[in-house]
Amino acid sequence: MYAFIAKRLLVAVPTLLIISIFVFSLQKLLPGDPILAMAGEERDPQVLEYLREKYRLNDPVAYQYVAWLGSALQGDLGISLRTNQPVLHLIAQKLPPTIQLAVMSMVFAILVGVPMGILAATRKNTVFDYVASIVALSGLSIPNFWLGIMLILLVSVQLGWLPASGYESIFVDPVKSIKTMLMPSFVLGTGLAATLMRHTRSAMIGVLTSDYIRTARAKGLPERAVVLEHSFRNALLPIITLGALLFGELLAGAVLTEQIFTIPGFGKLIVDAVFNRDYAVVQGVVLCTAVGFILMNLIADILYVLLNPRMRAAL
Repeated sequence: MYAFIAKRLLVAVPTLLIISIFVFSLQKLLPGDPILAMAGEERDPQVLEYLREKYRLNDPVAYQYVAWLGSALQGDLGISLRTNQPVLHLIAQKLPPTIQLAVMSMVFAILVGVPMGILAATRKNTVFDYVASIVALSGLSIPNFWLGIMLILLVSVQLGWLPASGYESIFVDPVKSIKTMLMPSFVLGTGLAATLMRHTRSAMIGVLTSDYIRTARAKGLPERAVVLEHSFRNALLPIITLGALLFGELLAGAVLTEQIFTIPGFGKLIVDAVFNRDYAVVQGVVLCTAVGFILMNLIADILYVLLNPRMRAAL
C-alpha cells in the first residue's frame, strides 16, 4: 500500500510542476499593470520603480518563476500586491468557509443522490425511475445563480426562514453557521445529487445483472441483503471516484454561489484577485486548488484499493 501511495505522489509531482508553469505564464497575459493601481493617482516614477524592484517585476520571467516556485516549496506563496499580506495567510482565512460549503453540499448530494440512484436501479423502467431521472435532469439543467436568487426571494425575503447572505464560523456559532450555509449548500448540492444519482443508477444496474447477484438471489438471500451488501458494495467503487472528483470541483467551482450569498471564501478571494491584477493571490489560490484536486484523487485511489480485494491482491 505504501509503495502504491508513493507511486501516486511521484506522478503528482510533474503534474503540479506543469500546472505551476501554466498558471504563472497565464498571469502574464492578463491586461493591465497592478503596479499602476498600487502607486495611487499620482503614480510617481520613483514609486513605480521601487514597487517593480520590490516585487521582482523587472527580472526576466523565467527568473521570476524559479524564485516564486522556490518560495512556494518552502511554504511562502508571496505577498498580496493589494493588501500587502502573505498569500498563505489570506488563503487560510478564506479556505474554511469554502470547505464548510463543499462538505455540506457533498453531504446533501450523497444523502439524496445515492439512495435515489439505488431505488431507481432496483425499480428500473417504473414510474419512480422515470420521475427520478426527470428530477436529476432538472437538477443538472437549472443554473445555480437562478436557483440561488429564487431561494433568497422565497425562503429569506418572503418566508424569513433563513439568512439571505453572510457567513458565521462554525466554531463561533454552529447553529447560525449551519443556517447561513443551508441554502448555498442546497444550490450546489442539487447538481451534485443529480450526477451521483445517474452514476449510482448506472453502476447498480450493471451490478444487478451480474451472475453472482443471480446466484445470491437463487440461494434465497433477502432482497435487502442482495441490494445493499452485495450489489451496492461493488457499485460503490466508481461512485467513490466520482465523489472525490466532484468534491475537488466544489473547492474550485463555488465562485458564483459564494458571490450570490456573499460568502467570504475562495470564490470571492480569486474574483477580487483577478480584477485587482493581484498575481500572487491568483497563483496561490490556483496552486492550492490543484493540490486539493490531487489529494482528492489520491484519497479516491486509496479507497478504491481498500474496497477492491482484487486490487489489494495485485499490489
